[in-house]
Amino acid sequence: MTTRPSSGSASAVGDYDKVLVVDLGAQYAQLIARRVREAHCYSEIVRGSIRADEVMSHDPSAIILSGGPASVYAEDAVDIDPEILRLGIPVLGICYGHQAIAHALGGVVERTGSGEYGRTRLDIEDASVLFEGLPDSHDVWMSHGDAVVKPPPGFRVTASTGSSPVAAMQDDEKKLFGLQFHPEVHHSPRGQEVLRHFLYKAAGLMPTWTNASIIEESVAAVRARVGDARVICGLSGGVDSSVAAALVHKAIGEQLTCVFVDHGLLRHREAEEVIETFGGHFDMRLIHIDAADRFLAALAGVEDPELKRTIIGETFIRVFEEVANDLEETSFLVQGTLYPDVIESGSGEAAKIKSHHNVGGLPDDMDFQLIEPLRDLFKDEVRAVGAELGLPEEIVWRQPFPGPGLAVRIIGEVTAERLEILRAADDIITDEIRKAGLERELWQYFGVLLGIRSVGVQGDGRTYAHPLIIRAVTSEDAMTADWARLSYAVLDQMSSRVINEVEGINRVALDISSKPPATIEWE
Repeated sequence: MTTRPSSGSASAVGDYDKVLVVDLGAQYAQLIARRVREAHCYSEIVRGSIRADEVMSHDPSAIILSGGPASVYAEDAVDIDPEILRLGIPVLGICYGHQAIAHALGGVVERTGSGEYGRTRLDIEDASVLFEGLPDSHDVWMSHGDAVVKPPPGFRVTASTGSSPVAAMQDDEKKLFGLQFHPEVHHSPRGQEVLRHFLYKAAGLMPTWTNASIIEESVAAVRARVGDARVICGLSGGVDSSVAAALVHKAIGEQLTCVFVDHGLLRHREAEEVIETFGGHFDMRLIHIDAADRFLAALAGVEDPELKRTIIGETFIRVFEEVANDLEETSFLVQGTLYPDVIESGSGEAAKIKSHHNVGGLPDDMDFQLIEPLRDLFKDEVRAVGAELGLPEEIVWRQPFPGPGLAVRIIGEVTAERLEILRAADDIITDEIRKAGLERELWQYFGVLLGIRSVGVQGDGRTYAHPLIIRAVTSEDAMTADWARLSYAVLDQMSSRVINEVEGINRVALDISSKPPATIEWE
């Protein structure tokens, strides 16, 4: 799933050492990429079927093969191109990636009959650059059924466990390494040290991927691409578009015009807050367009979520084009697209989970060239860059909000009436989360209005109104998420207030699904 943007996106990637994370079907591929970035090395996720010549086109300094759910002997197993292991580039295989290296180069992988799942004791058998300074025996996190029982020719065993005779191996001459355990998870307490040793000592990478370097590279890329042209930025007031605007403003100053399009799908008082913040506190030119009626008309009768996203994305572009026509020599549009947006929208050969309105929902015939300075970043990196740029804390830590807004939190048709119901309920949820002091602990928290009605009793009378779903999750990057264990007291207060204060809702339920298999948003 190669997701590297074209050179025209003016992203933050420059002449950094690059680590390719080859996704062999694991739920941890994105986590590996983030752990590499936490070590201040740039990482990029690519599909498991990538060939050696494609790898070389990325010019990587190191490669990490992720884990995966299958056996190397399964019919649907992802087979790595063995030529990747002969490129002379340092390679680290993790779990399935470890087994794939052994299988491709003549080692033996077997189902031992005693898989390892969870915390396991790792014993160091031989000196390895990966384990320098670590105890001879320490805990790691395992999750596998098969195991390497004989390493390939040229490899030596560096660690073992009770059920994995080859828990770690390496070929010193070819700089190929394999680990049966998962160093990327927090349950492997010394795992990040192992990853850093691979990156710095085995691969010789330099930790130069920092907030300051990202800003410097982005500013230089934008200046080089834009020249003297005028640029507009689609500003929503969320952290992504705000940081993108701040980066581009740092690069080109008064050449930037921010356009806030109020599509009528925002949360309570959000439009006013955006205007107050960016029109009053920032030295940026801001144009406010009230297009609520236009978006609602375009969405009339539409129930399919993908069609909603496409309509909203195209309508945004048409509004921006109209604004640009009134501005001299404006052909560039800044967007706050993030790396997870690109992955989930099915870039390259990745499976499309949903089209993000600013990626898969863009019309083919738009007049703009895109500037996407955050396209290579995860959300936590964006927040760090925003803080480095001096953005206010209330902007940097604003909870993520989808570009299509409340339209994808209303199941079925979006109407003015249903928007007002959800907006009022969502405001109560937000208020109770703030009162409980949980804003920083949660990734997102919001309400979802279902496209059905249910029978209820209020004031001794029958009601037939909407159920509301409360969704609250914890996450680090939105690629995976767990449902938040809110206290009964907080949930009780939310439910009581919503049912008593919001006309049109007579039932409240809690979504206790994780991602995967669910997504954070419902549409």
